[in-house]
Amino acid sequence: MTAAETTVLAEHAELLWRAVAAGDEHTATDVVLAALDSGLDPESVLLDVIAGVQRRVGEEWVANRLTVAQEHAATAINDRVVTVLGVRVRTKPTLGRIVVACVDGEWHALPARLLSEVLKLRGFQVDYLGAQVPAPHLVTHLHRTDPEAVALSGSLATRLPTAHATITACQAAGVPVLAGGRAFGVDGRYARLLGADGWAPDARAAADHLAAGPPPRPRSGHQPIDDLPHLGDQEYTMISRTAQQLVKAVYTGLEERLPVMRTYTEQQQERTAEDLLHIVEHLAVALYTDDPGLFTDFLGWTGDVLSSRGVPPAFLRPAVDLLSAELRDFPRATAFLAAHGTTASDPLRPHDHALAHHPSDPGPAA
Repeated sequence: MTAAETTVLAEHAELLWRAVAAGDEHTATDVVLAALDSGLDPESVLLDVIAGVQRRVGEEWVANRLTVAQEHAATAINDRVVTVLGVRVRTKPTLGRIVVACVDGEWHALPARLLSEVLKLRGFQVDYLGAQVPAPHLVTHLHRTDPEAVALSGSLATRLPTAHATITACQAAGVPVLAGGRAFGVDGRYARLLGADGWAPDARAAADHLAAGPPPRPRSGHQPIDDLPHLGDQEYTMISRTAQQLVKAVYTGLEERLPVMRTYTEQQQERTAEDLLHIVEHLAVALYTDDPGLFTDFLGWTGDVLSSRGVPPAFLRPAVDLLSAELRDFPRATAFLAAHGTTASDPLRPHDHALAHHPSDPGPAA
């Protein structure tokens, strides 16, 4: 890409950002159409303009410069302008069939949507199944269509166990899986751990991977436990099954340590309980992957989001300490909890009980 093309792409990205930030769908559409009319490569418009703006939307939400409503509106507009581009630019399929789907429970559909459009531009026949695709329905579709591969998208780390089951089910149906999305790690470590047949860091790399040739058909007789022998200690299973009881116990302990919590409204109580459940769920998935960094990174991210909203993350350290006490008979969990590096010394104010949004949701993904 030339310097001039890079400059033009940046200019259109800035115009699109202003439009989506203002909730102006008509202007956003005009920007994308103008970018195409200027001769820019449609794939670059998808990945360097639209996807670039979507990443900025996520960054602005994390920094508390966009509300949840603004973030949702911006994401919806970006999704619709992708449709506009797809209608304007059509490529006749000349390559194999690829199924693109999100992990069940994964509502960040735009990354998969962008990949689908890129693959269409490259000449693939694409079945885009969208967000939250249950594995049985996906497998039924695979038996009916016999694609060359499944491109599986995931942004939420807490859905990794579900992703693992989906990967295994697709492979049992004889279809290889290319994994992508931030849930699988910035370096693809969780894609490899869960036995995916390939990993790509972004849509362009995924399209290149598939264009190089269809992945080999997967081996038969593969079971999830083959990838993760550490699950034999049952810590993940036990903690997942008792998550609600753990949340209740930790909440009770927090009320004793932080008496201000006893003045919370019903809504504040519910949000605090939701945040505690997210902590337990991230601990569980860290145990599933046997990676304490997954848990400590989540706590660090949560603290950053709280701080950007003027909320001292005072409940994180006592919550982790109380959870550790509840799980004292679980060696791996205890070690993971001990590895956390959160610090909080400020008193908890009544409205500072939790994130206003899902802490497990790293903003809109692209």
